[in-house]
This record gives sequence, C-alpha cells and structure tokens, in this order.
Amino acid sequence: MKSIVPLVVILSCLFFTSFSKATQVIHLSPSAQDMTPVLAKALASVTESELKIVLDKGIYHFKPDYAKSGYRVITNHGNGVKKVIFSLEGFDSVEIEGNGAELVFHGQLAPFQFYRNNKVRVSDLSIDWDIPFTFTSEVLAVNSELGWIDIKPLPGNSYQVKNGQILFPNVDGFNYEYLGSSLAFEPVQKRVVHGAWDFKSKPDRVQKREDGVLRIHEKLKYYPPVGSWLNSKGDRHNDRYAPAFQVRNSKNIRFDGVKVHHALGMGFLFERSENIEILNSGVLLKDKQNGTRVISSTADATHFANCKGDILIENSRFENMLDDGVNVHGTYVMVESLLSHKSVRVELKHFEQQGFEFAAKGDEVWFVHQPDVHRRTVNEVTGVNRINERFIELSFKDSLPSQLQVGDLLENKTWNPNFTMRGNSIGDHRARSIVLKTPKEILIEDNHLYSMMSCIFMRGESFYWYESGAVEDVTIRNNVFENCAYSGKEHAVMYITPRLGKSFDSTQFFDSNIRFINNSVTTFDNRIVWADRVDGLIIEGNKITKIVDGAKPPLHPNSPVFEFTNSKNVELKGNRYIGDKKLLIKADSRSSETLKYDGSMGAKIEADKE
Repeated sequence: MKSIVPLVVILSCLFFTSFSKATQVIHLSPSAQDMTPVLAKALASVTESELKIVLDKGIYHFKPDYAKSGYRVITNHGNGVKKVIFSLEGFDSVEIEGNGAELVFHGQLAPFQFYRNNKVRVSDLSIDWDIPFTFTSEVLAVNSELGWIDIKPLPGNSYQVKNGQILFPNVDGFNYEYLGSSLAFEPVQKRVVHGAWDFKSKPDRVQKREDGVLRIHEKLKYYPPVGSWLNSKGDRHNDRYAPAFQVRNSKNIRFDGVKVHHALGMGFLFERSENIEILNSGVLLKDKQNGTRVISSTADATHFANCKGDILIENSRFENMLDDGVNVHGTYVMVESLLSHKSVRVELKHFEQQGFEFAAKGDEVWFVHQPDVHRRTVNEVTGVNRINERFIELSFKDSLPSQLQVGDLLENKTWNPNFTMRGNSIGDHRARSIVLKTPKEILIEDNHLYSMMSCIFMRGESFYWYESGAVEDVTIRNNVFENCAYSGKEHAVMYITPRLGKSFDSTQFFDSNIRFINNSVTTFDNRIVWADRVDGLIIEGNKITKIVDGAKPPLHPNSPVFEFTNSKNVELKGNRYIGDKKLLIKADSRSSETLKYDGSMGAKIEADKE
C-alpha cells in the first residue's frame, strides 16, 4: 500500500484583540509512516508561548527511533532516560484538538509530557500500542503437586522462549527479566477471577510442548484455575516505564473525550499541578468483547500526587488496569538530620518517589512528631536545596519545633486538593476503585464501582509508600457498588485502615468526618464497611443486598458486615440489609462507647471481649 504523505501546517494567529498572545497552530494529517520525526520537526519550529495542535481524524503511528530523549523523573514510575513523543514543556498554554484521532505507539515510549504549562486542553483522541507490554495465555492444565502449569499464549502476544524462559514483550530488543506480577482473568467478562491472588512469577524453567503449549515449572502458593486467562506484566524494576499522560507543575488542565487503551504505566499522572478536570474520558480496553487483551494501563488509571485546587473526574470509565482507578494523595518525607534551628534535611523514602518535588519556597508544611500521628506545627518554606533525588535540605521562616527529631515526618499543607468524582464507572481490574488521602473536601457520588479489592480505600502510610494523609471531610453518596472485594485477600467495600510505622501510636484516631450515605450495595460476601481509627463516621440510608450463588461463593463468611476498631462517633441509621445477619456489627470496646445504632437492620452489636 502506498504511504499517505503527512500534512503539516504551521500557522501563527492573533486572536480577538491586540492584547491577545499569538497562538501557533500545528495541523497534522494521518499517515502510514512514522509520525515521530514529522511531529518533532513541527514542534522545533514553534516560537510562540501558546500552542495548538490540530489532528485530523485517522490513525497516527509513533515509533521510538527518532523520539526526543532525556532523563525524566516520574513519580510512581522508574526514573531514567525516556523517549518522549509530545514533549510540551514551558508553553503558557497547550491545546490538542484530536477530532477522533487514534494514536498508536510502538515500543518504550512516553506519549505526552506537559511540564510547567499554565493551561492544558486535550480533547477527542485515543492512545494505544501496536504490541502490548503484557503476556496473556490460556491456562490449560495445573499440577500443584509437581509444580507446573500448561499454558497457550493468546494471539496478539509478542514473546520468545529462550534458555528455558519466556521473554516478552520482545520489542526492539527489550524484554522483562521474568514474567513478574501475574493475575488470572475470566476470559468472557475479562475481569479478575473470583478469589484470585496476584503473584510474582519467576519460573524455574519453561518447556515447549506440542501445538504451541508451554509448560511453566514453578512452585506457587496460588495456582490460577484451568480455563482462566493468565496475564503477566514483567518485573517490578521495569514494568512502569511512563504514563500515557504526565502533567507536572501545571495548572488549569482539562482532558475531555480522551481514551487510553494501553499504557506502559499509569493512564493519567498529575504531579504538583492544580485545577484538573477529566471529563467523558477513559482508561479501558479497545475491544473488550472480542479482543484477547485483558489489560489497559499497567498501573493506576489516574494518579494525583501533591496536587491542589479543584479536581473533577466526571462521566468517565476506568477498567482493566493493573492498579487503582484513582489515587489522590500527598507525600510524607522523613527527617534525616537537623541542620540548624531553621533548617532540616529530609529524605524521600520510597524508591519511586525519589526526585519528586516535595516543596517549594512559600509552601506551608506540617510537622508530624512521632509517636503522635496528627498534623501539629506549621512552618513556611523559605529555601530548598535539592542535594540529589533522595535528599532535600529545607529552610523555614520560623524556628523548628523544639520536639522535632530524626524520624519525624513532614507533609506539605499547601498542596492538597478538593476532589470530586461523579457519574463514573470503575471496575474489572486489579486493586481498588478509589484511594483517598487528602484533608480537603471529597465528594464521591453517582458512580458505579466493581473492583477486585476495596472500592473506597483510605490508608495514610507512614512507611513503604509514604503517601499522606488523613482525610477530614468525605461524602460518599448515591453510588452503586456491585461485586466488590472479590480478591483472595480480605477487603471491604469501604476500607479505612491507616498503616503507620512502629514508632507511631497505633491507637490514635487518624481519619475523620466520613459520610457513607444512600448507596446501593449488591454483594456476595459480608464485609461492607471496615474502619480503624476513625473519629466521625456516618453510615446512613444505604441498601445492602447479599446474594450468594455457586459462581460467587463467600470468601470470608465469618467476617462481620460492619466492623469498627479504635474509633469513636460512629453512627448507623436508616440502613436496609438483606442477607445473613449472624454477624452484622462488630465493635471493640473503645468504638462501642460512642457507637450509635438505630436497630434498622434488625441485629444487635457484638462487642469484642477484652
């Protein structure tokens, strides 16, 4: 087939009045050839501070050979040299008008990076890869006694078997070190198998058999069921190359009608950015019904790290990713050394946080003094000296708190957002629907949630991920929860569970002022709300229906429907529960002291005996 020659038109226009800034327009038409050098040449010619890229409808292919490359710091991914296609840094405003364009990427690429933009608009386009960076196969036989699985790779995979190992994705000389994180999916509905565990696969050897069958020799604690589709995403060191969209140090951002069908990491990642909207968009499979893929993004669909202003996600769909639908959080850094009465050296603790911009001059910072888990003193940053990606020196306006010591935590007070989710669908994926860690106003309403793990998850963490922080104003109302928390590991529809290090007081209240109101929950199992260390939790007007059938048996039949530990000011009223009430409400002695229950569900509270 004869290649279509790409059309590139570059225009400068003056809008509205003589006081307006000039906007430079790049107009692209689709082509069968590699569009990477075409786009790079067009971007290199831009001289104005406002840029508009107009894509004609059609399919655009982007390859890595001539992509711009440079060292990039990407939180919750791997730092390093990345090949970037749309490198959009420093423009006052960027608008991308997609007109239904389909962008297909090949190999290890970072599709979009928006750095230090004052306005971002992206509309009506989709992102996919020609060869996915996952490996999916049908499980034909399992022998747990001898420790092997027979699989048949599905069409669309790219791999080879060499030296007794499966090497994938086998693209441009790159392969993961081993199969890595693996999870079984149902082949028809393409959702995680009921009761499945995700596990790290590192086979002893792989044996070729007849008719394309591979026998994986490996002793496992959990074996996927015969007939399921087993998906692997590679070793943890390399399996998060870059998100489809990375937005950093930017503001006034809107994605409308943007769909991510595959990504080598997260779908949408926002770092230290403000005022963000994701509308009518998605991270989802392109052909869920007929295709052989089960994975969209290989990490979170959306992720917000130390953002502020207002965040809105509306009328969007997130499915089949390999991590959370949404994660909104701040970042804890740990005090490594006290340098003077006004300066301190802190450390970014998690390996995927290193290089993250924790604070800038003028930011207010909370001090969290162990063993106290609460935000206490506040101080303003007057200077930042970044030593390297791991250590930062911070100077402050006022003297440091007298009780500050090595091992205490700092949390950025300035960079926390108000967060709203409305009218979205999230499910058929690994992990949680929505992870909430911001003290400002949170509203979750009119969504349809159906995740493998908890649909609503609150977990400030003072170790491992070091994601802050405690919520203080949360409303979850009028949502539909259906077939939730079906992982082999125990979860709940809403799970509130701070994870604090040994140096912190595990009895102190952490999250507060949470309202779970007028939701509809249809479940196969018991746990609906499981809450630890909460001060102020209202559960009101919810309809909960437990339906047990052979296809979805209860995984934790002896667990309570509602459980409260180390909490106070919990109230249950006006709820309707249809199902087994043998253990409806369980509370420890501390929670029982202030727990209010109106008897609307017809069972008594069972208090823990101490």
